[in-house]
Amino acid sequence: MLEIIYQDEHLIAINKPHGLLVHRSKIANDATEFALQMLRDQIGQHVNPVHRLDRKTSGLLLFAFSKEIEIAMQKQFQEGLVEKKYLAILRGYAPDQLDIDYPLKKENGTLQEAFTSFITLQRAEIEVPFGKHPTSRYSLVEASPTTGRMHQLRKHFAHIFHPIIGDRKHGCNKQNGFFATQFQMTTMLLHASELSFTHPVTAQRIQLKATPHQEFNRMMDVLKFTS
Repeated sequence: MLEIIYQDEHLIAINKPHGLLVHRSKIANDATEFALQMLRDQIGQHVNPVHRLDRKTSGLLLFAFSKEIEIAMQKQFQEGLVEKKYLAILRGYAPDQLDIDYPLKKENGTLQEAFTSFITLQRAEIEVPFGKHPTSRYSLVEASPTTGRMHQLRKHFAHIFHPIIGDRKHGCNKQNGFFATQFQMTTMLLHASELSFTHPVTAQRIQLKATPHQEFNRMMDVLKFTS
């Protein structure tokens, strides 16, 4: 059963697990479960997703009960009026704070502006050798993207040479293999933790928070991050 974070007569938000697609997709024919259908069956109502999360990203996912509200919320996302925060575990010791202003290419090759700010919450060093290094170092960061490009956080953290652990497409294959063999961990350590937006009907400011799922928390413990 999906964890419902917020619900009123217009909107509903869930804490999406790692590995769950938002809806059916031709690029993932292996999937048999989807957040859209699961939520619809769980609450007995039709829902429309107003934004997307990658399959391997967990966290806050917002749906609307009507097309009108879906369009109104999508407009807020497109205009950068929704504040988003993510938690991620990165390779290495990341800077204390950094603004990443790095354009990203669309599938057709067109460049789009992309901007991410992040702060490093904690750093960890574990007594497990990696490659030529006698220990392994990691950072827990809180990222705030002000644009919403495809795979933006994944690409931006790879760009600054601190890729997200478990990111197969943009990350470090050696680190991903290390986590799979050393800790039996194969998901991506990226979690959509907070959403803040103006309610399209009541005009109230809505602030939502979703706690990380079990696998993210297990890696927090393994790497000795404090929650």
